[in-house]
Amino acid sequence: MKTSRDLSLPAMLVTVVLWASAFVAIRALGDTFSPGSLTLGRLVVGALALTLIVRPGRVPLPRGRPLQLVVLYGVIWFGAYNIALNAAERDLDAGTTALIVNIGPALIALLAGFLFKEGFPAPLLIGIGVAFAGVVLIAVSTDSDSTVVDTASTTGVLLCLAAAVFYAIGALAQKPALRHVDPAMSVWLGCLVGLVVCLPFAPALVSELDDASAHDLLWLAYLGVFPTAIGFTTWSYALQRISAGQAASTTYLAPAVATLLSWAVLDEVPAALAFVGGALCLLGVAITRITPGRRPRPAAERESAHDG
Repeated sequence: MKTSRDLSLPAMLVTVVLWASAFVAIRALGDTFSPGSLTLGRLVVGALALTLIVRPGRVPLPRGRPLQLVVLYGVIWFGAYNIALNAAERDLDAGTTALIVNIGPALIALLAGFLFKEGFPAPLLIGIGVAFAGVVLIAVSTDSDSTVVDTASTTGVLLCLAAAVFYAIGALAQKPALRHVDPAMSVWLGCLVGLVVCLPFAPALVSELDDASAHDLLWLAYLGVFPTAIGFTTWSYALQRISAGQAASTTYLAPAVATLLSWAVLDEVPAALAFVGGALCLLGVAITRITPGRRPRPAAERESAHDG
């Protein structure tokens, strides 16, 4: 019987690039949209794009506990996370924000070991450690380099930490829901829940859209279609097939990509050591993908088992 090919790694790499670009898009839109209205606008565009993909009505909606999990990550991840992230980027540059938010993958991997009995395989722990060292190196080098724009404010850092917690809770709620819900459907429903939560920001969104330029509208459309609709769908596809710890650890690549993109698009110049940190992030993710092999039994033990 022919089995479908596992595309979880390519899917995660797409997610990393698109999520990294989201930090840049949010930063670019920070002067036009307030945090709540930007979240609502992003989710409206994302939900519309996903409606074309999911085609509601062809797939039954989840009920019971799966639906409760969808509502949970819709409120926490699609709603609260995005508002906190948007607010943080009013004080922090895109690269620094991505670095701090990526405390989330460590929280996910560690909590998943307890909640989902995924355990703590050595490659996962070592890879997380190496990748996190890369994140720390980028953060230290950024703080010590005077050419980097924007200084991290206490408020921005705290908002990033809150976003990291929301990220971890959302991902851990989505993992069991994906046993019952198609990946694209899970994202579409999450968008709708987050959209409902953010409806109080609709008047502000309408007002700010009047003052937005065509450039701003293109950034908003990009944020809704690519990082939201496509990026979350590729994430969900991978999360359905690999452990939450592996999926989360792969997103350690996002700060390095976000730093490069913010340099190219927003002229936020990274420090030289940031590139070394990015290389460590790559190495750490590669380590987490290693599957521990079974230890071969000693020859004497094998012969004893054969004789028995």
